Amino acid sequence: MTPLDEFYQRQEEPLKGIYLALRDIILKQDDNITHSLKYGCPFFSYKGKMFCYLWFHKKYKQPYISLVEGKLFEELFLLQEKRARMKIMLLDMDEDLPIEQIEAVIQKAISFYKTGLIKIKK
Repeated sequence: MTPLDEFYQRQEEPLKGIYLALRDIILKQDDNITHSLKYGCPFFSYKGKMFCYLWFHKKYKQPYISLVEGKLFEELFLLQEKRARMKIMLLDMDEDLPIEQIEAVIQKAISFYKTGLIKIKK
């Protein structure tokens, strides 16, 4: 079992199910998205460039998706808090995942990479 697989297996429900669902949602958005364990959390890259990661907000006691280039987003549901670059999308463990909203944010982030707003080394 890889360290990444172990990360998911160590989680308790419902967090485990949420993380696994988020992993699947993110990975199916584009074939150029890869998945690894960095800094102790599930991390996603787009063509080798940092893209987003999954983590748990200790203050709000909720899982979240952190968008590395969150500063480019204006969506009001994304929180910046004290981060200079990233914004997060909190997810309520007692509610169904807002799949359409998650997919829309991921697709928008991908578009930043595709349009050159975020430089990708070739």
